[in-house]
Amino acid sequence: MSLQSILEIIKGIWENSGFAAMPWQNALMLLVSFGFLFLAIKKKFEPLLLVPIAFGILLANMPKTGLMDDPAGLIFQEQFEAGSHWYNDGVLMLIYAGVKSSIFPCLIFMGIGAMTDFGPLLANPVSLLLGAAAQLGIYVAFVIAILFGFTPAEAASIAIIGGADGPTAILVASRLASHLLAPIALAAYSYMALIPLIQPPIMKLLTTEKERKVEMKQLRTVSKTEKIIFPIAVFVIVSLLLPDAAPLIGFLMLGNLFKECGVTERLSETAQNSLCNIVTIMLGTTVGATAEGIKFLQWSTIKIVILGLVAFAFSTVGGLLLGKLLYIITGGKINPLIGSAGVSAVPMAARVSQAEGRKYNPKNFLLMHAMGPNVAGVIGSAVAAGFLLLMFGN
Repeated sequence: MSLQSILEIIKGIWENSGFAAMPWQNALMLLVSFGFLFLAIKKKFEPLLLVPIAFGILLANMPKTGLMDDPAGLIFQEQFEAGSHWYNDGVLMLIYAGVKSSIFPCLIFMGIGAMTDFGPLLANPVSLLLGAAAQLGIYVAFVIAILFGFTPAEAASIAIIGGADGPTAILVASRLASHLLAPIALAAYSYMALIPLIQPPIMKLLTTEKERKVEMKQLRTVSKTEKIIFPIAVFVIVSLLLPDAAPLIGFLMLGNLFKECGVTERLSETAQNSLCNIVTIMLGTTVGATAEGIKFLQWSTIKIVILGLVAFAFSTVGGLLLGKLLYIITGGKINPLIGSAGVSAVPMAARVSQAEGRKYNPKNFLLMHAMGPNVAGVIGSAVAAGFLLLMFGN
């Protein structure tokens, strides 16, 4: 074989390789993926979320792999070409159908319900107020999104990121602004994982050292009967008031009933472990895979990322400010730090409240107190989602 033939072969391999087809946008997203992997593995920032998301970004930005191709138009088009088949789509695109159809978000909520103890909320009902106050970011972000030129439906879909609840953000975006689902889902889950970075500076800014040192009394013991009645009552009341919230609230409370009723241990174990882990892998990976550089790095996406951060920040502010008010009303019996846990990220936000409280008072144990607002935030974000869907849904 001549040297010229060898060079031609090498040239052909290069021209058909991913190296030659790699646009700068995809290369930039690879760096983002590496950054997320560093935070997840080295810094241990919610690795169960961030590792699959980061690797999904890595998978999607490899040129010519076709993992997120949709030639049949089955996922993103209501009408697809005659003769097209679902198996022509990329493997990640097929899995992504579970995200777009809201199957995965609802299953995740069932797992969250099975892992959640509503006891701290029942023991301290004022937690409901903190969970409601921590939805402030949703409404602030909605107003700013309108000013940025988004339609009301798009603004509502972006604003729900402030609930710090990935499944809720996916459900709302898929129904109100499906064309923005990819950046909204990625922003929501990324900011959830980065709560240990986002919240502490705001907590330190808005509270005094004296407030951060406050020790709270032990919560009362909640009876088994209360824990069984609570998920049933919440589902009935919320679903009657806001039918659009029924899918999320229903699966959340079903999972919790599995946990609390005492006769479905196997179902509870499956929901909170095997099923939740499987769905988390598929959801996280495909959410990350939507961040393909050429499609993702657009001005509208950048605005969504900015608005998501604003929503997260103001949700934290809302919870903290009400916490400070309750601190004053109760004569210093409530530590305002638990207000920041009113965002829906369970149990991440509660852990951050605990960690910040221990920095200033090593004897402080705020985790169980913070879990009250935290689980209230889950309910609050689902209620906010139902309200937005009622207002702006077709």
